[in-house]
Amino acid sequence: MARTPTTHDPFNAVAEPRRRQLIQAMGEEELSVNELVELLGWNQPSVSKHLGVLKQVGLVKERRVGRQRMYRLNAERLKPIFEWVAPFEKIWSERFDRLDVVLEKMKKEQ
Repeated sequence: MARTPTTHDPFNAVAEPRRRQLIQAMGEEELSVNELVELLGWNQPSVSKHLGVLKQVGLVKERRVGRQRMYRLNAERLKPIFEWVAPFEKIWSERFDRLDVVLEKMKKEQ
């Protein structure tokens, strides 16, 4: 089965660890490529390449300010990923609650 191109699917785009780092670095700030280069310690072509993929998928928006381009996260495009992960969060929360019960029991036995 053919894989969906990275440039069409937010799930594939964020599967790349460096793109996740880039998204995390942007947070709620609007940053230039140079600011991202400095923040992440990557070279400029690498930052630009990953920004380009995230932009094509719609996870990043670009705004021109004179000759400079500013980038910011479009968090709305992360919503399908969040919705997919949400049920797993419930599962993990329930498991941690059960673990808390076991740990409390172990403390009492000591």
